[in-house]
Amino acid sequence: MDSSPEQPRKRKHKLPQRSFFLYFSFFLFIFFFCSSHHSFYSHPSLPSSTLNLPTPLRVHHRILFPDHLLLTLSDPKILPSHQLHCVYLLNASPNPLLLPLLSTDRYDEFRSIARCPLPPTNFSAVDLTWRGMDRHRPARATPHNWEKLAYEAFLDNGTVVVFAKGLNLRPHKVSDAALFRCHFGLPNGAFLLTTKAVSVAQEVVRCALPQSIQNNPEKGRGISVSVSHVRGGGVIPSVARIGGCEKKGRVKEKMSELCACTMVWNQARALREWVMYHAWLGVERWFIYDNNSDDEIDEVVRELEDKGYNISRVTWPWVKSQEAGFSHCVVRAKEECKWVGFFDVDEFFYLNEMRRNGLRSMVANFSSWNSVAEIRTGCHNFGPSGLTTHPKRGVGVGYTCRVRSPERHKSIVRPDLVDVSLLNVVHHFEVREGFEAVNVPPSVAVINHYKYQVWETFKAKFLRRVATYVVDWKEEVNIGSKDRVPGLGTQAIEPGDWGLRFCEVWDTRLRDFLLSNFSHPQTGLLPWETTAR
Repeated sequence: MDSSPEQPRKRKHKLPQRSFFLYFSFFLFIFFFCSSHHSFYSHPSLPSSTLNLPTPLRVHHRILFPDHLLLTLSDPKILPSHQLHCVYLLNASPNPLLLPLLSTDRYDEFRSIARCPLPPTNFSAVDLTWRGMDRHRPARATPHNWEKLAYEAFLDNGTVVVFAKGLNLRPHKVSDAALFRCHFGLPNGAFLLTTKAVSVAQEVVRCALPQSIQNNPEKGRGISVSVSHVRGGGVIPSVARIGGCEKKGRVKEKMSELCACTMVWNQARALREWVMYHAWLGVERWFIYDNNSDDEIDEVVRELEDKGYNISRVTWPWVKSQEAGFSHCVVRAKEECKWVGFFDVDEFFYLNEMRRNGLRSMVANFSSWNSVAEIRTGCHNFGPSGLTTHPKRGVGVGYTCRVRSPERHKSIVRPDLVDVSLLNVVHHFEVREGFEAVNVPPSVAVINHYKYQVWETFKAKFLRRVATYVVDWKEEVNIGSKDRVPGLGTQAIEPGDWGLRFCEVWDTRLRDFLLSNFSHPQTGLLPWETTAR
């Protein structure tokens, strides 16, 4: 077909313009990202007169939770909380309100976090200031709504995994990935690149990576990422930045045969016993997801580390997100662990044949079955056993009376065989097609779940629930659910017969074993007891 001489000339004019636009956009993206990225780590030289000034505080994001306000800071160093104030700007007052900071913590390689008390109802801004600098005026910035927020992201096997609240997906189901997109951009929130999702479930969206990051995953570190629904609603607000970069050429250490992952809130008192006991059974590596504890659990973790336990405390500030935390942990553990157990610090494995490394040996037996991706063990729920105060020697010795029939289970899973969606319901995971979960016979092993402890311990459960899809204790919903206590209701009021409840079978097997095999021959102390009785 003939064409006029003008047409080729028009195409020649358009092509350079389009190429220049794409090149210029890419240049801007790299320039601003690099500038922003490096500003976190490089500081210009300061005159000697300014060296004694406090470190500038740069708050990136503010997230409003039901019981506190979380601030993310652009420096990974942990700041001394006793030297800081939370600053609230009141609409009707020229003077800011100063309140003591609740706590600070390191979050990841890019950021630290600070927790502030809930702001007054008429506040318009929240910031941090060093004590003594009372004239600080906070920058006006609206806190993110926790009900709709992308909050975490990392690279995994050539994809990005994004965690987001507000997707409003059906729980316990894999959703249609074709309806979602991921967006990549600068830390200031300008999203420039988009890719399609490859799997979606609950709060977890897995997407393909832009080609430039696929070619060099190191480029993905620190990039902001969020998600959107193709049917509208816009890109979800985000505080998520890509971490967990896979490094090529990294020398792999020997993988642990058996690891354990748990999520805790104020369980420092229980951690020593749980770790030391399960180490004897063969657990080699621990991931402790700390969900806003304020009981100095970090000191207990450091103490266990000093004793030679391979244990990591993971800061997980996101409330009611246990399923997402377990999805995060199963990917994190994949490079280090052949099997990972997901169970709580009040749950203790008991084997019919108790011996050192017995749990690891049991798991190894199932490893010989190539089709097995998950091992499920039933739970026996123990009650207060007539006690009125927390047992000083630990739960394994103190609680000895339980409900007759087992209820529910917990799982040990092969992280490399978990479904690409990372779907879990806390008690177990969705595994890849072609693989199966097996149930451990009660004659081989059970879990002693010290679920209904003395009232002073148990009543703390009314303050919060960590699972996303489990109703909080005080809500008048799902009263008859197994996630509630039979006959207890929604208020933290101790029943008169609490100490005698949930006692149908006296089961002293673990207590007898611990006293016979774990007691020190001279002092009689158990390994987790810190002082003489």
